Amino acid sequence: MKSAKDFMDEANAVVPRLSAEDAIAKYNAGGGVFVDVRDSGAIAQSGTIKGAHRIARGMMEFVADPETQFYNDALQKDADIYLICGAGGQAALAGKTLKDMGYQNVTNIGGFGAWKEAGGPTED
Repeated sequence: MKSAKDFMDEANAVVPRLSAEDAIAKYNAGGGVFVDVRDSGAIAQSGTIKGAHRIARGMMEFVADPETQFYNDALQKDADIYLICGAGGQAALAGKTLKDMGYQNVTNIGGFGAWKEAGGPTED
């Protein structure tokens, strides 16, 4: 039987983590797909990355699968995808899901608080 720690260890082993400062540099360089995996209530409270796709972790498998009606074509298997959440845990787990689905360039950029604190662009 797996614990939450087991799931996190597995996710962190396959999904690289980037600091907020490095993630902002990637954002400013353009070309990446930024995704906030928190639910809409959490995003409504704090805001999110300017222009980020809002894909709740619980919908990730459906939104990332071209065979479903929920597919978001911003998610391409070879795109550079940067995931953010409240502290980094949900982003890591969502990232592992994407890796398991064949997405290659998935990065956990941690929590939104660190992004905001580092001066990253935001929106409500």
